[in-house]
Amino acid sequence: MQPTAGSTADEVLAIALRRLAPRPGEVFADIGCGSGKVSIAASPLVREVYALDRRPEAVAWAREQARAAGVGNPAKAGRPTDAVDAQCAGDATFVGNPTGVGNIRFLEGEAPGALAGLPAPACAFIGGSANLAAVIGALAAMGTGRMVASCVRIETLAEAVLAMRELGIFREAILVQVARSKDLAGGTMFVPANPVYLVFGGAGLC
Repeated sequence: MQPTAGSTADEVLAIALRRLAPRPGEVFADIGCGSGKVSIAASPLVREVYALDRRPEAVAWAREQARAAGVGNPAKAGRPTDAVDAQCAGDATFVGNPTGVGNIRFLEGEAPGALAGLPAPACAFIGGSANLAAVIGALAAMGTGRMVASCVRIETLAEAVLAMRELGIFREAILVQVARSKDLAGGTMFVPANPVYLVFGGAGLC
C-alpha cells in the first residue's frame, strides 16, 4: 500500500543529492524512506543504501518501487550480502535478501534506535520528522559528514536548524519553491507546489 505522505519532488531530490554528493564506496542512509524515491536515486551513486521507515507499509511500498525501477545487483556493490546481514542490529528489523533489492537494504524501525549496529553512513537524507533532533544527534555521533533534513513544516525547519546549530554542524537552509505549468482557457498558468525546506549540516559539507 502506498504511503499517505507524498514522495519527494524531483526538484527537491536533485538539489539534495547535488549538495550531499554521494560517492562510490560510501554508505547512504534514507531515514523515513517513504516511497523509496530517494533510496532509488542514490542507489547507483553509492556502495550501499539503508532505507529506514517505522511504517511497515512504507517499507513494503519502497521495496516494490525499487524492484520496479530495476535497482542493480548487490554483488556489484563490492560487499557480500551476508556481511551486511551480520552487522544489522539495534531496534530495527532488517529486511534482508530476498526482500532487499540490489544494494538497498530495507529496515523497519524508528530512528535513532534503529540506526544502532548499522555501518556509519557517509551521508544521510532525513525525510521523516519523528525524533528529528535525536536523529540528527545520532548521525553526528556516528560521524556522518553530510546530512540534509527535508521539512515541510516551519516547526520542523526550526527544530532541524536548532539541533544542527547546537552540534556546531549547521551549514545552510534552502527554501525550494516550485511551480508547474497548467493549461487554462487556451493559455498557460502556473500552479505552485507546497514549499520545502532543506536543512544541510555536517563537517563534510562546504
